[in-house]
Amino acid sequence: MDTVAYANELGIPNEDIWVDPIVLPVSTAGEGQKLAVSNIEFMKVIQDVLPGIKSTVGLSNVSNGVPTELRPILNRTYLMMLARYGLYSAIVDVLDKELMGMCKGEMPNIVDLIYRIMDGEEIDLDSLSQKEIDYVKTTKVLTGETLYSDAWLES
Repeated sequence: MDTVAYANELGIPNEDIWVDPIVLPVSTAGEGQKLAVSNIEFMKVIQDVLPGIKSTVGLSNVSNGVPTELRPILNRTYLMMLARYGLYSAIVDVLDKELMGMCKGEMPNIVDLIYRIMDGEEIDLDSLSQKEIDYVKTTKVLTGETLYSDAWLES
């Protein structure tokens, strides 16, 4: 906040300022999960506190240190969670076709499912496909409801 105020004093309007809430790996002993949740809360209020400010994240930081095959679902899920509250931009893997599809609105059922979990809705896993179950479990890791482990999708 002080940095933005200083930039404003120098004549730089909020619309020309970018903020990057630091994203830590969720695999870092609970601290990464706490920060993942804090960043979502930050996105919820940033436009109220600093109207016009732009936000960006290095998305893959959230999955750094996670087994390679698990990184994409963490990245996709977290991007949708942050975007829900107005994330302006992100550095992403443009070769991840599923991520790009989500960004283009091609997977509204998955995005809606992520939002429902974020809202605290209890979901009957028996009614879901395995892919949907994986997104439910991943959202619960990123909201801190489930403790991260490399086996979060197996439980």
